[in-house]
Amino acid sequence: MSGLRYRRVMLKLSGEALAGSEGGFGIDQPTLQVLATEVAEAHALGAECGVVIGGGNIFRGLKGSAQGMDRATADYMGMLATVINSLALQDTLERLKVPTRVLSALEIRQVAEPYIRRRAIRHLEKGRVVIFAAGTGNPFFSTDTAAALRSMEIGAELLCKATKVEGVYDKDPAKHADAVMLRRLTYDRCLSDRIGVMDSTAMALARENKLPIRVFALLKRGNIKRVLLGEDVGTLVTETGQES
Repeated sequence: MSGLRYRRVMLKLSGEALAGSEGGFGIDQPTLQVLATEVAEAHALGAECGVVIGGGNIFRGLKGSAQGMDRATADYMGMLATVINSLALQDTLERLKVPTRVLSALEIRQVAEPYIRRRAIRHLEKGRVVIFAAGTGNPFFSTDTAAALRSMEIGAELLCKATKVEGVYDKDPAKHADAVMLRRLTYDRCLSDRIGVMDSTAMALARENKLPIRVFALLKRGNIKRVLLGEDVGTLVTETGQES
């Protein structure tokens, strides 16, 4: 479809968002339906969409580690949580008539295809939404890092980080009424000021490969579509802090 600013994008969703409430557990079906509808609308525009989803609504590896669990074991459990979320999103998308494939970095052949880069690209070219499950397949790496890595591997033009707020703020907007949204940021400032757009490994990876990151509100209807059409939604992170 003409008018698309970005032809191939990666969408990073937090697992917590699927719970539907702050600190919630499990999958809230109405929230999942809203998310799937947003992705379906992006797909209908003709965009090639990859999705990486976290697992924090089911199990968070860092939390398990903090409670005394072996870090690698906790992280593998977190990866399995992302597989559950990926299958839930796939099911909802396919009920919306959107062809979808789940590719897992951990081999679980009964429920997902193994992640193979060329296969993922072929699915995208065929017009299928590709959900990348199980992070990078390695402990000690977050799903943010997985989103940045997979973006580079599939040649995504933009990494979309969907959050609970409108963009990136100079302070926590939930605690400070005078918080100001930052419309433009550089990778270097995010890293040096420890601005929590994504973790430092993911941000450094994006910087090294000049991958632009757009941060915007997840549940504001039509946001993903607006981003794909080139509207200035939320916060943009680039090398210079400006659009190319």
